[in-house]
Amino acid sequence: MSRRRGGLGWVLVAAFIVVPLVEIYVLIQVGQVIGVWWTILLLIADSILGTWLIRREGGRAWRALQSALSSGRMPARELADGALILVGGTLMLTPGFVTDAFGILLILPFTRPVARRLLTTVVARRLVAVPPPGRPRGGGSGPVVPGEVVDPD
Repeated sequence: MSRRRGGLGWVLVAAFIVVPLVEIYVLIQVGQVIGVWWTILLLIADSILGTWLIRREGGRAWRALQSALSSGRMPARELADGALILVGGTLMLTPGFVTDAFGILLILPFTRPVARRLLTTVVARRLVAVPPPGRPRGGGSGPVVPGEVVDPD
């Protein structure tokens, strides 16, 4: 359990310290190359493009989710796409070129399958039940006690 907390700590350090520092560095570098006003204009254009892309892909994901639900099939792919578009949209809301690049990669329909596979792998690892140490996996974990279930109602 402590290993997970330690990993979460590093993720939070990266999210709240490293990422903003990288964003500031990239903004300064871009500003020095193309100028401050062009950098601001590029950030605004990036936001407009991101907004359009989120609306378009979010609408597609919503329609695909509704279609899967109406046909009675489990919408696993559609839910994953919706989650990736949501995270990508959140990244697009933060000012900066680096987070916008990652956000666009999560939103674009031809790069999203790679992110979906990664998300599926991470979720599958987190959902696998691991027995406590000293207990074998599988059904033979102790003595079998015969009995019957009685419904109190």
